[in-house]
Amino acid sequence: MKKLLTVCVLCLAMITFFNGCKKEVQTEPEPQPVVEKVEETAPQPEQPQLSEEEIFMQKTLDQINREGHLKMIHFDFDKYFIRDDMKPILQKNSEWLLTHGSVEIVVEGHCDERGTVEYNMALGEKRAEAAMKYLESLGVPTDRMRIISYGKNRPLVKGVDEDSHFMNRRSEFKVVKK
Repeated sequence: MKKLLTVCVLCLAMITFFNGCKKEVQTEPEPQPVVEKVEETAPQPEQPQLSEEEIFMQKTLDQINREGHLKMIHFDFDKYFIRDDMKPILQKNSEWLLTHGSVEIVVEGHCDERGTVEYNMALGEKRAEAAMKYLESLGVPTDRMRIISYGKNRPLVKGVDEDSHFMNRRSEFKVVKK
């Protein structure tokens, strides 16, 4: 009987021991719904969208001239008529001027270094006038344009070769009022 009692106590001890050592199966916790934190901010005043004209009016004359909307044209030696290959440039210049109806410009006449100062001043004036008249023929009002001649006093490039001379025989267009 003692043996039986020992076996029963031993079995009971083993059952208790194994129940106590039972591995707990970890289950994942129920997923909680994710709540995003929404920060309420005061509504920002909407920035007004500026029109192209308003952006243009905020620019300085130097900025407008540096942007290069108005391209220069070149002339043949000792000539002041508008070359056929320069007419599309003047066409684009006139379109830009007509789009910006308040702009006033100065048409500058320039020459290469050959010839006298007096001769080149007169030739530069004829070149500027020819460019202005061509713009007028494309619809740009003459009261928005004036001319000035610099003759050979403001060369664009230095040099005595034909390429340098060609670059210096030109009319430039400068915005003076917007």
